[in-house]
Amino acid sequence: MMENNSKLAENIVDRVLASKEEIQKAVARIGAEITRDYEGKELFVIGVLKGGFMFMADLVREIQIPLQMDFIAVSSYGSSTKTSGVVRLIKDIDKPLDGKHLLIVEDIIDSGVTLKYLKEMFATRGPLSIRVCTIFDKPSRRKVEMQGDYVGIEIPDEFVIGYGLDYDGKYRNLPDLCVLRRDVYEKE
Repeated sequence: MMENNSKLAENIVDRVLASKEEIQKAVARIGAEITRDYEGKELFVIGVLKGGFMFMADLVREIQIPLQMDFIAVSSYGSSTKTSGVVRLIKDIDKPLDGKHLLIVEDIIDSGVTLKYLKEMFATRGPLSIRVCTIFDKPSRRKVEMQGDYVGIEIPDEFVIGYGLDYDGKYRNLPDLCVLRRDVYEKE
């Protein structure tokens, strides 16, 4: 299990849910789909920080058309393992969206609350279209109607870390998607 980060992960990981290789395959597939769908269009990619930064970095290298990108930071979790249901905008994008095709890149669709908020906010800024791209999808946890347009890997209702996903700000740097041991987060 995760030879590169075995020290980092020991005592906290229950099991690997998606290996680095499985994730890379999903990223390549999504990048090819986006390249095909946006050929000849003005694509603006917005990464949702902090969790989405690893996926976005890998994804944009797979997209074979010119694009612009920026980042947005929002929070609905704080240091908890459960969403508060309230989305706070921490950092907005710097460029206008008028006349562009917008692709929101997120690490995981869980409750759907954050992405619903972002889609509604960006819709007021004049983009030609808005689509959502996620590497991980956890549909069993939805609180609002939200569907990813580009989805990497559907996962079960487990608390996961790695590949950008964290627990209390840590473990984003694990290369695999791992299930966090229950006794680690049930201390709360």
